Amino acid sequence: MAQYPEMRLRRLRRTAGVRRLLDAPPPGLEKFLWPVFVAPGRRRLDPLASMPGQFRYSPDTLLKALEKPVAAGLGGVLIFGVPGDVPKDNHGRAAADPKGVVQDTVRKMRRAFPELPIFTDVCLCAYTDHGHCGPLDDGGAVDNDAALEQLAAVAVSHAEAGASAVAPSAMMDGQVRAIRVALDRAGLGETILMSYSTKFASSLYGPFREAEGSAPRHGDRRGYQASPANPRLALRESALDEAEGADILMVKPALFYLDLLRQLRDRTELPLAAYNVSGEYAMLCAAAAAGYGDLRAMVRESLGSIARAGADVIISYWASRYGEIFGEG
Repeated sequence: MAQYPEMRLRRLRRTAGVRRLLDAPPPGLEKFLWPVFVAPGRRRLDPLASMPGQFRYSPDTLLKALEKPVAAGLGGVLIFGVPGDVPKDNHGRAAADPKGVVQDTVRKMRRAFPELPIFTDVCLCAYTDHGHCGPLDDGGAVDNDAALEQLAAVAVSHAEAGASAVAPSAMMDGQVRAIRVALDRAGLGETILMSYSTKFASSLYGPFREAEGSAPRHGDRRGYQASPANPRLALRESALDEAEGADILMVKPALFYLDLLRQLRDRTELPLAAYNVSGEYAMLCAAAAAGYGDLRAMVRESLGSIARAGADVIISYWASRYGEIFGEG
C-alpha cells in the first residue's frame, strides 16, 4: 500500500464538493419515528421545559403538528399516552380502554393520515397507581406473569384502533409471545410487533418521565430493565424476543449503547430500531444553549453515529425538527 508522501488522504476531503461526493448521506426523514406525548382534551400544546421544541399534545393539536413532517416524508410516529385524570389501579387497566387517549388518537390519526405508520408504546407505568410497569404482588414486587395478560389487552386495543405496530416496553419476560398470541387470536396478525428488546435501566429517562408522569412512586425499575453493566444478558433479551416473534428489535438508549447496537446488528437479520432518548436530546439542547457547541452540527453527528452503528429506524425527538437540523439554512 502506498504511503506518505505519495498517498495524501487530504486529497479526498479537500473541498466541499469532494466531501459531498464521498461522504455517506445523512439518514433521511423516512427512517425516523417521532415519539409524541398525547393527553386528553382539546387545544393542548404544553411545552416540555426539559426538551425544548417538544410538547405534550391533545389529539387535535397533534394532528396539526404532524401535517408538515408527514408532508416532508416522516417515517412514522410512536405514541405515548398521558392519561391525565383517568383512574389508576394496581394493574393499569385503563391503558386498555378502547376510549382511552392513545386509542382515540390512533383512530383520528388513521383517518387523517391513512398511509402513515403509527406505532404505539405498550406499557402500564403511566396507568398504575404505583408507577411500575406491571401489577405488584403482595410483597410489593412486580408480578411478571400477571402483567402479561394486561399488556396483551393493551396491545390488542391499540391494534383494533388502527395502529400499524405495537411496541411493548415493560421488559416483562414473555411479553412478546403473549402479545403475538393475543394479536393472532384477535384476528390482528398483520400488526407489527416492535419490541423494546434491549432496554437499559438508564439514567437518561428523566425528561421523558416528567413529560408522561410515569416515574415510579417507590423503588426503581432495575429489577426488570437491563443492567447497563451486563451487556451479554441485555443481548440475550433481544435473542429471546426474536424467538418469541418480534418483527423489529430495539436498543434503548441509543448514543450510550452504540456498541450494543453494533453487536446486535451483527447477530440478527431483523430490522433494528434505536431510541435516541429524552436525556440524549436534552443534553444536546443544554450544551447548545450554554454555548458549548453548534446544535445542528452536534445533532447531525450524533444521528449519523446511530445510523452508522446499524439502526434501520431511528426513534428521535429530532424527527420533528429534521428540516431545521438537516436543511441548508
